[in-house]
Amino acid sequence: MPDINDSPAAASDDGPAAPVAADQSPAARALRFDREHARSLRALAYRMLGSRAEAEDLVQEAWLRWADVDETAVRHAGAFLSRLVTNLCLDRLQSAAMRREQYVGVWLPEPLVDEASEWSPSPEAQAEFAQDVSVAFMLTLERLSPLERAAFLLHEVFELDFDEIARRLGRSAAACRQLASRARQHVKADYARHEVEDEERQRLFQAFMGALQSFDVDGLAKVLTDDAVLLADGGGKVSAVPRVLEGGARVAKAFVGFAKLPASRAWRVRPARINGLPGYIVYDALGEPLQTVALRPAAEPGRISAIYVQRNPDKLSHLPRLGPLPSAGEAPGAGAAAPGTGHPGD
Repeated sequence: MPDINDSPAAASDDGPAAPVAADQSPAARALRFDREHARSLRALAYRMLGSRAEAEDLVQEAWLRWADVDETAVRHAGAFLSRLVTNLCLDRLQSAAMRREQYVGVWLPEPLVDEASEWSPSPEAQAEFAQDVSVAFMLTLERLSPLERAAFLLHEVFELDFDEIARRLGRSAAACRQLASRARQHVKADYARHEVEDEERQRLFQAFMGALQSFDVDGLAKVLTDDAVLLADGGGKVSAVPRVLEGGARVAKAFVGFAKLPASRAWRVRPARINGLPGYIVYDALGEPLQTVALRPAAEPGRISAIYVQRNPDKLSHLPRLGPLPSAGEAPGAGAAAPGTGHPGD
């Protein structure tokens, strides 16, 4: 694994010298870091790691290291910082690989709720995969080796040339080209992108929730494709479907069965976009988040091909809380859900 050299001398080879900012005070440097670099660094780290919390931690670590560097000796701050974060991610992925071998059940990425656009490299990014943080895309990246993932993301999402990628990964440009090519082949084989308009997302959500809340197994099955899958991540911390459940009819029957459980009757649902997909957050009566549910639209209009349920409490800790349900005699709040919106795991 390549080691990052944090010295200004090492950073000074990253292209032509940039104009040195007049104000080198800690406050001014922190503001520049946040305004010019933090967004793209978070986007890179999340796609590498699949964890919102770890991405935030690594960007904070990058800032702490950057604060100790003489910025006036660095030719290209963005290149230096993204190289630093790339290598921090590669180091983290080594230990993550061992943790994943011991992970209980299905692994899903930490959800981005109503904020997928904030985790793009930049608002202007036009690369094919730049805006994509869907669960399906993140699972496809998870199947790549760490170096394949880094080369693919740096080239396909962040649009770097292979000479620059070679400097960041400590490999030759030819080797990085091969890594990225192999990764793209895997992505094309495993993942098909579908652009869905907001109106279609809303129709899918309403059809799904309508069938679920009325315990209509046949109606729910019609919303799902015949080969639809259900993936639920409990992380060994809470109960969840232990393996991928396949088949639209089986998924519909399981979902409605869980919805009928008494424990679900006090639960509340807040519609949300989960990693850019239509979905919702499920809360208990005290307003604590229990899980997120993301619905992946199929290529066939009006159908859902996959349901992703994130139940691992460690991956839900960043979600907003709701107030408790009103006591007897009080009018229910806008967040109250109809009975029967429980989901896999309880």
